[in-house]
Amino acid sequence: MAAPLCRTYEEVTELRARDPRAVRRALDARGRRPSFVPADGRLMLVAADHPARGALAAQGRPTAMHDRREMLDRLRTALARPGVDGLLATADVAEDLLLLGALEDKVVVASMNRGGLAGSAFELDDRMTGYDVRGVVEAGFDAAKMLNRVDLGDPGTVAMLETAGRAVTDLARAGVVAMLEPFMSSRPEGPGGRVVNDLSPEAVIRSVHITQGLGATSAYTWLKLPVVEEMERVMAATTLPTLLLGGDPTGAPEETYARWRSALALPAVRGLVVGRTLLYPPDDDVAGAVDTAVSLVR
Repeated sequence: MAAPLCRTYEEVTELRARDPRAVRRALDARGRRPSFVPADGRLMLVAADHPARGALAAQGRPTAMHDRREMLDRLRTALARPGVDGLLATADVAEDLLLLGALEDKVVVASMNRGGLAGSAFELDDRMTGYDVRGVVEAGFDAAKMLNRVDLGDPGTVAMLETAGRAVTDLARAGVVAMLEPFMSSRPEGPGGRVVNDLSPEAVIRSVHITQGLGATSAYTWLKLPVVEEMERVMAATTLPTLLLGGDPTGAPEETYARWRSALALPAVRGLVVGRTLLYPPDDDVAGAVDTAVSLVR
């Protein structure tokens, strides 16, 4: 295992200022797992790509993710827990953790399209403003994630589908997993209004069928789906391996865990990708929340 280049956040900033090539060296030296999927076929990933869309609230706390160092502290705690396989993040977060040595022998999923800023008039314009395919491959990461919000009333949706299809194809040609997160979305209040994702089983099933057809091959495609009612029906819509997203639930943690437990028992479901729910639990016990999630996955 390579020694971390930085021990403190002050050292991270200093290294970034004086020696930006250190990121490349750290990527080259990072210990990697032999495969994306571990021996037990299950994955437990921690997500931290919400800030890049301006989504900084968690568990009813509007400013929860304002402090980057606190967020990194929570991520480092989560990644160090037994049974946590890795991280889903944008480059800024992933590289901070890389320099601090927190990504050794971890799976890394690169977040690609972060252009649809939360609450903006252009929220459904999910452009590729994060990692591109070349960046994912050169970093030696295991997978790349895309958000695929389909609004049948927005002509711009087809541009997202075209871009995502190309990315799926290019990632597969490089032997990298494409992780797709589909929703049927709309603005019921009209143009510029709040974006609402339809979480009915019928809508999620439709989003699955649309998204799993993207690209010239689905050989490396995985899905990332919300936990909704009638998950057995939802999972009958696909043969692709699927991870469950944690979202930002407002109910009691016990209710959330019970829903995850039930969905994780379905054959195509291979694990969890959870961010705010575990990083900002109501009692702020990150280690405890992560350990509970791991116990459900494994």
